[in-house]
Amino acid sequence: MISMSPVRAGNGWRYLFRGVMVGDGHRPAGMALRAAQDDAGVPPGVWKGRGLAALGLRAGDVVTERQAELLLGEGRHPDADRIERELLAQGKSPAQARRATVLGRPIEHNQSAETDKAKERTPWLAFDLVFRPPPTAHIAWALMDDEHRLVLELCDDVARDKTLAWLEESVAQIRSKAGGKQRAPVKDGLIVAVFRHYESRAAESRPLLHAHAVVSIRARRPHDGKWGNLSADSLMANIVAADTLYTLLFMEEVSARLGWAWEPREVTPGRRPVMDIAGIDRRLIGWQSTRRQQIEDALPVLTARYEERQGHVPGERASYALACQAADQTRPAKRTELWSLTELRRRWRDSAIRAFGADVVDRLAERARAAAAAVWARVRPVVDIALAAVDVVAVVYVMRGAFARHHLLAEARRHLSYVLRGRPHEPGMDEQIVQTVVDDYTRPASRRMLTADLRALYPRDTEDQAVLRPLTRKRSAPPYERARLAADALAARVRAARRAERLGSRPRPYTVAVPTASRPSHPRPFRDGRKDGRLPEPETGVDAVEQTRQTLEAARAQVIATIQDSRRAREAAHGPRPQPAPATVPPPHTQQPGTQRTPGRTTGGVT
Repeated sequence: MISMSPVRAGNGWRYLFRGVMVGDGHRPAGMALRAAQDDAGVPPGVWKGRGLAALGLRAGDVVTERQAELLLGEGRHPDADRIERELLAQGKSPAQARRATVLGRPIEHNQSAETDKAKERTPWLAFDLVFRPPPTAHIAWALMDDEHRLVLELCDDVARDKTLAWLEESVAQIRSKAGGKQRAPVKDGLIVAVFRHYESRAAESRPLLHAHAVVSIRARRPHDGKWGNLSADSLMANIVAADTLYTLLFMEEVSARLGWAWEPREVTPGRRPVMDIAGIDRRLIGWQSTRRQQIEDALPVLTARYEERQGHVPGERASYALACQAADQTRPAKRTELWSLTELRRRWRDSAIRAFGADVVDRLAERARAAAAAVWARVRPVVDIALAAVDVVAVVYVMRGAFARHHLLAEARRHLSYVLRGRPHEPGMDEQIVQTVVDDYTRPASRRMLTADLRALYPRDTEDQAVLRPLTRKRSAPPYERARLAADALAARVRAARRAERLGSRPRPYTVAVPTASRPSHPRPFRDGRKDGRLPEPETGVDAVEQTRQTLEAARAQVIATIQDSRRAREAAHGPRPQPAPATVPPPHTQQPGTQRTPGRTTGGVT
């Protein structure tokens, strides 16, 4: 999953340098960044993104402390010291030299008392995107050998880099004009500093492979090449779509490199399932997710207060907000003792063996391969665009009512994750599903929002209307449970329509066409105002019955003649079929001991 939080001037900047850049640990004042990273056992940060070329940086370069302080802490060029020295040598004033190194508007302008909007006085300097693989990936990474650990880290790198590339190509926009009302794609790309971490914040250390991708808010405008600020609204609106893309890509990389499969797991009844590696012992998930257990213990109290205050159960947004509140309340203090990755893996393995035994830990890879074979034998990874479109629009409509395109895109990627179970999808298939939904099953709800076109989803005179409409208004059941019921009902209707069309167009073997009986000269008029919903039954006369009987007798004679001709041809080609010896039939009114006669059945021949 991906979470997003802003990095502001002041406390946000200090948290970035004293916590995020050193593995969420504690960096003593005055300690150099590289020394703090070595003590924490985390690798140094690296630069990512296509916007690095405009600053003279390259992807994969190590993030130095001074570069991060200038770009992510002050919004200036990462090589501002050299540029200032050159400008001062040319006779420029210190103020002019400093202004030449600022990318876009200086942060001092926002912090002045003349600023109209109070929220601009603490400007955003960057966005902290945290990438976390699924829970079972942490377990496999922590407890398996070094070969599997390195492969899983590579899968995480590939999925994260592809997700960042999608963000800078399709999502990132830069603001311009008064108030930032105009938006345009960035000229070059994003500037990102990536820091990898290995453990969670729990009091007792637990494996949590994740990475902080700190995206600088500075980017260049496409029309003049000047520096400006990214639109936070665009990134925040598409963060869920980026989350589902990262999960989908990570699953595909793991399945392609290790041969594992994925299966859904319901964490909370009635909520969305999560995708886990098949074959990983579920007990290890509880051992790894100690923070989740702390949050789940505090969440019922907050939910009860919400229901008492609001008078109804929380929806999807309210549940997410309550979970965030529970996470903040149960957040423990950071551990001051620092361990290397080798020491962490040894401690994790010993803890898991003490809890569940060596057999469970040592056979993780073997059981994952065996479970993958069972999944591929049971699941056929084929994507049906029409069924996927129906599933996506039903789920999004029931859960949201009005929605945007990025909501459909996120649900389409969830659908691909569930259907493919780690098999690769064709590029652009998610966009194809969304476009099918927009073209066939939606209508405008407002200037920026869409909603489901109910007439296209379930036409009149069908039973789907009575099934689906109450699902959109019933609040007693969880939203996702109602959404799945609606999606399954629509999918069943699509399959039934396909089956009827297929049976109507396919020639049926071993059948004889029977002519339709002639209608009476004065047929009954069709009545449209029937109350019971059934068609009127046609009148049946003696002539029609006699004609139908004669037609059926002729058809029966034709079938018998066809069977006899085929039997003669077979005997001429292969000889007569050997006949079995006649069975001894007991005389009437007698019965063999131990047997029982069944009415309507015979011991041989044709009934």
